[in-house]
Amino acid sequence: MIREPGLSVRVKLTLSYAGFLVLAGMVLLVTGYFSLSRGFHPGVVFMVRSHAELLRSFAPTAVAVLAFLLVFGLVGGWILAGRMLAPLDRITDATRLAATGSLSHRIALEGSQDEFRELADSFDMMLERLEAHVAAQRRFAANASHELRTPLAITQALLDVARKDPNRDSDELVERLGTVNTRAIDLTEALLVLSRANQGSFSRERVDLSLIAEEATEIMLPLAEKNGVAIETSGDAAPALGSPALLLQLASNLVHNAIVHNVAEQGTVWVTAAAWPGTVTLTVENTGEELDPRSVAALVEPFQRGTERVHGDHAGAGLGLAIVDSIARAHHGILGVVARPGGGLRVTVRLPRA
Repeated sequence: MIREPGLSVRVKLTLSYAGFLVLAGMVLLVTGYFSLSRGFHPGVVFMVRSHAELLRSFAPTAVAVLAFLLVFGLVGGWILAGRMLAPLDRITDATRLAATGSLSHRIALEGSQDEFRELADSFDMMLERLEAHVAAQRRFAANASHELRTPLAITQALLDVARKDPNRDSDELVERLGTVNTRAIDLTEALLVLSRANQGSFSRERVDLSLIAEEATEIMLPLAEKNGVAIETSGDAAPALGSPALLLQLASNLVHNAIVHNVAEQGTVWVTAAAWPGTVTLTVENTGEELDPRSVAALVEPFQRGTERVHGDHAGAGLGLAIVDSIARAHHGILGVVARPGGGLRVTVRLPRA
């Protein structure tokens, strides 16, 4: 926005200080003049012959005092305003740097806790979160481009082979193209769900996490039976406010991950919903290979998988926990991921209670 040039805050403060000082001096001088004109001054009695004589003797002194107060107020106000506004200059410089794309700069204002210090600390915190968000978005864009490029490249390779070998079995080609296309569609849909959750553009209504967990378990039951994984569901009513579709997506992703990243046979998944004062939780635990606790936090990052980045039948797009985290945050919730002793993962979603 373009605005007309005006006086700086420092000049305004300086004029305010000087004006207040001169005004206070004028009040004192007028008070003194009227005291003298009545022939009384604290401790001293004056015999004044006329107001004109008093005014002639009093005016030069009053003018000199006011001039001194004006100069003193301007100089002192300028210095004082500069010292008081120095932190604001640092905040302004940091803001200009941030506007040019430099998010790594921090104000790091020293001194006691005052309004400027609170503003600077809040601005530093905002820059830190913004820098982390921008970095995450860049990683996400790069990974999404890579993941979307893979099925397209495979499709192109299959078509090139079919073009060079007209006698190749078309049924096999169609089946492989269908598999690759399905994976590309799944990835695109996952990206759309993730974008919708990040934008928070959904209506909220009362939902029961325990019913959501049961529905997600029923959806994933065929996959669990195919993988030889048993699912145990328990818990009480856990009322929350949110989107039933997104919360079902959240629970389905958790159960899906727990089934896929499990032991080969005789694996188990535990799904539990619980209500606490002020919060409700959905916890999904699974047996599986032993994980490094230090690397568990990275699983929430988009396109990160618990195992190697190899596409199996149900390897997924690597967006499962990223979508869960985004949906939880969109519902003002928290996602917790910890490695289970002996192998597997425990994922807990904590949401405000309705």
